Amino acid sequence: MARQDIESREVKNRGNSSISSSTYVIEDTETQWTSWLVPMFVVANIAVFIVVMYINNCPKHNDGLEGKCVARFLERFSFQPLRENPLFGPSAATLEKMGALESTKVVNKHQAWRLITCIWLHAGVFHLLANMLCLVFIGIRLEQQFGFVRIGVIYLVSGFGGSVLSSLFIQNNISVGASGSLFGLLGAMLSELFTNWTIYTNKAMALATLLVIIVINFGIGILPHVNNFAHIGGFLTGFLLGFVLLPRPKYGWLEQRNLPGGSIGLSSKYKTYQYVLWIVSVVLLIAGFTIALVMLFRGVNANDRCHWCHYLNCVSTSRWKCD
Repeated sequence: MARQDIESREVKNRGNSSISSSTYVIEDTETQWTSWLVPMFVVANIAVFIVVMYINNCPKHNDGLEGKCVARFLERFSFQPLRENPLFGPSAATLEKMGALESTKVVNKHQAWRLITCIWLHAGVFHLLANMLCLVFIGIRLEQQFGFVRIGVIYLVSGFGGSVLSSLFIQNNISVGASGSLFGLLGAMLSELFTNWTIYTNKAMALATLLVIIVINFGIGILPHVNNFAHIGGFLTGFLLGFVLLPRPKYGWLEQRNLPGGSIGLSSKYKTYQYVLWIVSVVLLIAGFTIALVMLFRGVNANDRCHWCHYLNCVSTSRWKCD
């Protein structure tokens, strides 16, 4: 898979190395983790969707104006009419009740918790399935490499960042989904490649593959009913967090530390450019969240400040209209 290029590390031939094999075992145990948090996120998202469908109870609450409930044999778990929700899911009213992101309620009714709850909600079975498959393929490998704490922080904070940017630009519709968090993981993968550039082989292919995946996903985001601002906010947050949380020690640093007397005269753990990227990213994260949250809770509509930014979210064509 392409990810193998991204993850392939440049190591010396162990048979020709004068360093004992136990040194490599120590390094491996520090970089290999058992993935359990990402599977728990998947289970939690599925559980929340089941609860939402139970509360939705289409047979009881559907007025019939948009048609009959879909999969009525599921009884109260049946889906809204396809004219109302083509993704096989609950009504917009139920999603709003359960914590969907709605900018006016975040600002005017002080329901800031919606910035977090919305990332655990999904509009339908297809929406849930697509996001969970992406989370499994991306998240498990990252958690195995960097541990549950760092990947969990990136996932949650990126989701929050996507919600904040979405609230600034999309103020007339509700928004749900874990896409901001998923794009945060993609952004972290890209910054991790940059900050650990010297330890990778086949760098050009790895970078090109990852950029193609990112561009395709952002391209899908300009379709109607897809919240690309959540994608952008999550991606930028994850990209900066990757420089902060995912730098690897210089090649040979762990071996040097574990050699007898290796702590004497031990060189710096990270390279200079990694420290610089760390500092710049922390400053940008703090400044970005501070400015965005101040604008949000002052009721600023970011579209008034950026008249062309709506093209980042949707582009009208002869086949569809963004309104």
